[in-house]
Amino acid sequence: MAVILWAMGLSLLMQGYLFSLGRTETGCMKWVPSGDDVCCEACHPGNRLVKKCGPNPKELCKPCERKTFTVIPAAISCTPCRQCIGALVTVKNCTATSNTICSCKEGLICGDDSCSFCTEKCDKGQEPTEDRSCRPCPDGMFSDQIQQKCKPWSTKCPNEGEYIVDKGNRFTDIKCNTVPIAPSHRPIQPDTTQQAWPLVLSVVTSVALIGFSIIIIVTAAVKTLQKRKKTKKPITKPPIIRTPTDDPQTLIAIECSFHEAQQEQGSSQESLNSGESSEHLIAVKGNLAR
Repeated sequence: MAVILWAMGLSLLMQGYLFSLGRTETGCMKWVPSGDDVCCEACHPGNRLVKKCGPNPKELCKPCERKTFTVIPAAISCTPCRQCIGALVTVKNCTATSNTICSCKEGLICGDDSCSFCTEKCDKGQEPTEDRSCRPCPDGMFSDQIQQKCKPWSTKCPNEGEYIVDKGNRFTDIKCNTVPIAPSHRPIQPDTTQQAWPLVLSVVTSVALIGFSIIIIVTAAVKTLQKRKKTKKPITKPPIIRTPTDDPQTLIAIECSFHEAQQEQGSSQESLNSGESSEHLIAVKGNLAR
């Protein structure tokens, strides 16, 4: 009896120690009789099944090893605890009954419910992509929540008696209103005369500007030509030397021209030049006589 009491006391002490470490109760939690033995149907949380049946239910299940856990009542093995690496950060450490809880670094968001990976934080009007980035919603679709796939615009109003007053955008769906549409409502057709008038005015203005520019260019060209004519110097014609003939008047004119040339020279050579001129005239007359 004393030995039994001692064993029971030791068991209580061990259980208290385990509870002080945050561990759960050990052994089988639910079992059924099987002859002289019992068969375990469910272990205590954080314990794995090591033997299906036996005389002592406490020996049928054992606690999970360090850095392992289980949430299955009759699991034969424990699962390794998850590690938060890369962009993931640890929020809660692993226990024998729960896995590690991870989150993402600032500026990122969990890509799924279990936060197995991190992605860019997609705002409203955007959607996450397969490469874990964000892209704007395409035309005809919207996203009104953070980190949500884009949805197509509605094609009709949800309530009876409403009609679409404005199409949607990247952030919101279509807008509806309960004001009915008048049956005689017709869109206002634009006036073709009003549309053509600005074009006609533009053409007339352009033609006027072009004509005015041509007049200015022509006037400037005429003035330039007139200035060139005024500043042009007169062309001096060279003296015409005629071939001597038998005409006496021609000989007299030649002789006079020689005399004028002699008078323009100095007085020191006057007699010499006179003799040369006479000899020249005699030679000319002789040639004519021949």
